[in-house]
Amino acid sequence: MEILVCVKQVPDTAENDIELAKGGRDIEREDLVYSVNEWDNYAVEAAIQLRDQVGGRVTVVTIGGEEADEVLRRQLAMGADGGLHVNDEALEGSDGLGLARVLEAVAQQGSYDLILTGAQADDGAGQVGGMLAALMDLPFAALVNHIEPSGAGALRIGREVAGGDQEISEMDLPCVLSIQTGINQPRYVGIRGIRKVASVEIPQLDAAALGLDAASLGAGAARLRRLDYFVPQSGPGARMLAGKPDQLAAQLVEILKAKGGIR
Repeated sequence: MEILVCVKQVPDTAENDIELAKGGRDIEREDLVYSVNEWDNYAVEAAIQLRDQVGGRVTVVTIGGEEADEVLRRQLAMGADGGLHVNDEALEGSDGLGLARVLEAVAQQGSYDLILTGAQADDGAGQVGGMLAALMDLPFAALVNHIEPSGAGALRIGREVAGGDQEISEMDLPCVLSIQTGINQPRYVGIRGIRKVASVEIPQLDAAALGLDAASLGAGAARLRRLDYFVPQSGPGARMLAGKPDQLAAQLVEILKAKGGIR
């Protein structure tokens, strides 16, 4: 099975204090520490596990500048078989549709049975996977938390739906899936593993190599534009109760009654 996994380099929220940039349309990105998008990491692990079951090859692709090479090498150290790096300044500022068009062009240069994305990336829109599937006219499922082979040319997939219920479907290949966190436990990648792939050649592609018109991509062609970022105002803090357990219970009951929570 040929599997393409779309990954992205994002600011590591555990290593950075996120601050808004002047103008309110972005965050301060200077000196940020970056890492692979969490959802994408689960997608790569899902692809590797599926390849190990049925055979085939896992290719990871990312769109970004030179610094994004680190993300691809981490996924190669994790167990992916190859990587593709789309690096073109003309793509900066692309919206979700623009990114999906780039990934469509990448996918069309190969012959992939399955394309995986994370459920969402740092912008939180969760739209690239669905747009990519629509552009390629392929079946699509989002928030997938279970994948298993289902005979030749099909997969059984699971999704958590309202109320915590699990929905199981069968989907024909080729298809596009957006992967939810919790589908697996991504394997640890150590320094030794990263060093082993440090010299692996990763092809770099630009818009021209993908047969795309650079003028139709990037910020100038984006249909969706970010107008503002802001930090919500802090509300009143929590009310702290003091006393012995029976006193705390009585206080809590009175507060719930006053708020209309119980009668």
